[in-house]
Amino acid sequence: MILSGLEIKKQLNKNIFIEPFNEKQLNPNSYNLRLSDELLVYESEMLDMKLPNACKKITIPSEGLVLKPNTLYLGRTVEHTRTENYVPMLEGRSSVGRLGLFIHVTAGFGDVGFSGFWTLEIFCIHPIKIYPNVELCQIYFHSIEGEYEKYSSGKYQNNEGIQPSLMYKDF
Repeated sequence: MILSGLEIKKQLNKNIFIEPFNEKQLNPNSYNLRLSDELLVYESEMLDMKLPNACKKITIPSEGLVLKPNTLYLGRTVEHTRTENYVPMLEGRSSVGRLGLFIHVTAGFGDVGFSGFWTLEIFCIHPIKIYPNVELCQIYFHSIEGEYEKYSSGKYQNNEGIQPSLMYKDF
């Protein structure tokens, strides 16, 4: 089951941790997360799964930044989240989707026990101007059935910033 907004609020600082938390970002069954002011873009057109791929950092100025189509931008949320006993899920807000902006390519599914900032895989259909601190996506929480092991991967747990792919560590 998906938690209601009231249940998300009730679970704050018990099983759900969102820092900073702003009640204005709470929805009937989700919580809006904001885009930080930094992005990463890969420097090479061809990426290799077995190697670390070089990235360059871009700062999103307060007056906005135009994203171009067919480029993957890695961003992160302003909010740091952690969950216990719930599975966190991330989706774009419908208003953002209606502008042709995707906030994740495939990684909207979180693991119970994840703690960190969410790396966003931002991709656009049309050129679009984005801004720092905009409520770009929403997190929602599922209950989990049965016994489970908490997420403990060393690759992305307790991250401090935008995380490019660390798949090369799997080889």
